[in-house]
Amino acid sequence: MAIYYVNNNAQPTGEHEVHCTGCRHMPASNRTNLGDHQTCQSAVSAAKKHFANVDGCYHCAGPCHTR
Repeated sequence: MAIYYVNNNAQPTGEHEVHCTGCRHMPASNRTNLGDHQTCQSAVSAAKKHFANVDGCYHCAGPCHTR
């Protein structure tokens, strides 16, 4: 299990990235805690309750990175 966060600021391409604790690409602030998740897929699903356009971070949530 890992704690995941979604960046409240959209990327230049419009999506909000999901990161897990320890990712050096996660913003230090302006993020929403998504809680503990077994997989990035469940974290992305949780993030979609906050934002319609969501993607996983290439570095820490690679299986969920689609763009």
